[in-house]
Amino acid sequence: MIALIQRVSQARVKVDEKTIGQIEKGLLVLLAIEPDDDETKAKRLAQRVSGYRVFNDKNGKMNLNVEQAGGDLLVVSQFTLAADTSSGMRPSFTTAAKPELSNHLYQFFTQQLREKGFKAPTGVFGADMKVELINDGPVTFQLTI
Repeated sequence: MIALIQRVSQARVKVDEKTIGQIEKGLLVLLAIEPDDDETKAKRLAQRVSGYRVFNDKNGKMNLNVEQAGGDLLVVSQFTLAADTSSGMRPSFTTAAKPELSNHLYQFFTQQLREKGFKAPTGVFGADMKVELINDGPVTFQLTI
C-alpha cells in the first residue's frame, strides 16, 4: 500500500468539471493499493498518514501532524503509484491490485480517517479526475506499508 502525501494550503478534485472534494490546509493523499494489501495494512497506513509530522511548529520545525495543525485530508485513488517502472519506456500495472480489492481498501482507508474525526473528502474511484493543489513547501513524502 502506497500513500503519496503532499502538504497543501488547498486542494480539490473534480470529476466532469464538478468539484467533488476539497480541503484548505491539510494533506492531499494519493493512494495506491497492491495485491497483497489488506485491511490491517490500510488501518496502519491511515494511522501513519494522520500522525505523520509534516507541519511546522512555532519554531519552524516539522513537528505537527495534520490534526495538530488544524488541517484535513483529501484522499484520491491513484493506481499509477503502484506501477512497475523498472525497465522499458512504458509503465506496467501488473503490480497494482485488482479494482475490487483496491476500491474496498480505498473506502476502508478513508473510513479509518473519518473515524479519527477527519472529514476526509475523496475523489471517485476509477473516474477520470482532475486534481488541483497548492503544495505548501513544497512538502511531499511517499509512505508505504
